[in-house]
Amino acid sequence: MAEAKGIREVGYFDCVGGGQVFVEREIAYLGHVKSPNGTTIVDVSDPKNPKLIQTLEMPMGTHSHKVRVANDIMVTNREVMPFKSGRSPDSFRGGAPTYEVDHDSVPPDFRGGLAIYDVSKPGRPKHITNWETGGTGMSGVHRFDFDGRYAYISPTVDGYLGNIVMILDLQDPAKPEEVGRWWMPGQWTAGGELPTWQGNAHRCHHPLRYGNRLYTSYWHGGVVILDIEDMTKPKLVSHADWSPPFTCPTHTALPVPFPIEGRTIMLVADEDTQKIEPSPPSFLWIVDISVETNPVPFATFQLNCFDGSAQPNFTGCHQPCEKITGTEVPVAWFSKGLRVVDIAKPHSPKEVAYYMPDVPQGSDRVQSNDVTMDERGLIYLYDRLRGLHILERV
Repeated sequence: MAEAKGIREVGYFDCVGGGQVFVEREIAYLGHVKSPNGTTIVDVSDPKNPKLIQTLEMPMGTHSHKVRVANDIMVTNREVMPFKSGRSPDSFRGGAPTYEVDHDSVPPDFRGGLAIYDVSKPGRPKHITNWETGGTGMSGVHRFDFDGRYAYISPTVDGYLGNIVMILDLQDPAKPEEVGRWWMPGQWTAGGELPTWQGNAHRCHHPLRYGNRLYTSYWHGGVVILDIEDMTKPKLVSHADWSPPFTCPTHTALPVPFPIEGRTIMLVADEDTQKIEPSPPSFLWIVDISVETNPVPFATFQLNCFDGSAQPNFTGCHQPCEKITGTEVPVAWFSKGLRVVDIAKPHSPKEVAYYMPDVPQGSDRVQSNDVTMDERGLIYLYDRLRGLHILERV
């Protein structure tokens, strides 16, 4: 039986697992990790009885595990599956973690990038166009943000090592136009730059826009804050990196949209995969960005059940809810389900609620991958392998 404190399950939708859940106007959009499953659209107007209304597929060897919706436009990523069948996603070359890309199983005409749809009628999504990118490594776009006009993306691009930051204008969704790009010095190999790292360990995971800033996770390159007042020329504000000595890559850099105890705070989630070396699970950082040119981590949150010893990958922290409405923040915690972390006292964040789902069919443990909330305050917890749990705080 599921275990819970301060959380009640309202409903459950059985489906193959995935990377992201996004809810807009009582419709849940689910991006899946493994082809042929691409995107599933679910009516959650009655959260006790979620109903499938449409599915979209992807070619074998590819996936569209991320999805965003705004202004009746749905954007999904199109990406080559990031590691070969039968291989661990944590392969190491010279001490630097890097992905193996299974180009052999990808249709020769596949091009990574974004797919753009009209979802004014969610049950009948209308494909508008694909925006295509290039480059080696994780070919396509990984994770991204979308505000209804601009998409802030992490594409692979010819001439660059690893994913970079790019801004696309979707004012005409049939004709996306690049507005600007930014990359970490050393990525532009075609321009003669030389990386100071090995492989594609320093690459854009995804940017999140807040005001005229992009808060950008850069995998083993840490966290980057970019000024996009002029979107054609993103400018570096600051860069912080704690890997090494900490072994896990940076997954999400999430600004808190209100001050706490007079300070401006950013939550940073590392991901429990592609570690530099075997280590304890990843955790959540609390970073002071009151002086944004000098981000300072000053607190962390980790579950008490861990003792500092090395643990298997996909055990620890993964993704906080990107819709922050108060000091209680739901966080998807891979093998430990949903953890609700209160940051009202940012020096000492504490767990105030949790939900530990049953192990899904076909798995040997829970793999809570993503979490979001809707305007009703319902929490949507999405498993990497199977199932969407619809929850509420009690």
